[in-house]
Amino acid sequence: MKRSVAILGTRYPDFSVEETILSPLDVDIVGADGASGEEIIATAGTAAVILAGSRPRFTAAVLERLSCRAIVRYGVGVDSVDVPAATRLGIAVARVPDYGTEAVAVHTVALALAALRKIPPADRHLKTGEWGFAELRPLHLPSVLTAGVVGFGRIGRAVGTMLEAVGFTIVAHDPLVQESDTPVVSLDELLERSDLVTLHAPSATDGAPLIDRSALARLRPGSVLVNTARGSLIDLDALVEGLRVNRPAVAALDVFPEEPPDLDIFEAVSDQVVLTPHMAWYTEESQLDLRQKAAQEAARALQGDELLHPVETPAIQGGST
Repeated sequence: MKRSVAILGTRYPDFSVEETILSPLDVDIVGADGASGEEIIATAGTAAVILAGSRPRFTAAVLERLSCRAIVRYGVGVDSVDVPAATRLGIAVARVPDYGTEAVAVHTVALALAALRKIPPADRHLKTGEWGFAELRPLHLPSVLTAGVVGFGRIGRAVGTMLEAVGFTIVAHDPLVQESDTPVVSLDELLERSDLVTLHAPSATDGAPLIDRSALARLRPGSVLVNTARGSLIDLDALVEGLRVNRPAVAALDVFPEEPPDLDIFEAVSDQVVLTPHMAWYTEESQLDLRQKAAQEAARALQGDELLHPVETPAIQGGST
């Protein structure tokens, strides 16, 4: 029986990129949205390898009904996969950590500057017949503001470099970074010092939000909070409460705990949020890079080769048979 590769939960118009890389391995490519466990199983139950976007959820119950040797995530995070269950079942989990740095950094800075310069409310005021900017006061120069970067890996450093070039003073928080030209401080100190806080950290292993009520209470009144990393980093109920008391004054979010999000949660603070649909990673160039690297990782799994970016590494038995 011919092997198959299942591609689930993507927004690509076709699978031509993946076909170019995988067709020499004589596999069929099948696709679906993968929005439910039953749909994942129906489409990918017999697949040798699965390529997955962020929407499909690979719970232990779903994984137990799959026969694949590997799941390759289109992206950095593996929150959607029960990795311990996959490891127990001998399913390798891999990701693509080294794509989209510039795209995410640019989107982060765009959100931050739009919020700090109050572009969305200025646009709303003008379109409703208002003129002037009295209601938009106060505005401040970046040169008198501090930006706190939470998570100082590839993306966090790129964001810090861009913001510093605009004029911000940069501080960072990252438990894994010991030495840096940028001051590295505790999370509490960063929250208390920063006019802008931007998140670039992984999710906590226990799923607890990094930015909860306690963290929000430490924010400066009038500050801006940006999240282009993981939706689970912020307690949204606590964020809405914080927005009501101006801590932060504005939240700019590209990611959410559940996607697509239920926007009703923001109804009372809708003028204080800037929302984008999990698009920070996207440019034509970064999408191509992601798809090529994910398909190449799938090809390695199909051939029994060592994976380049495994999350867990159970032995993949067999070769290209």
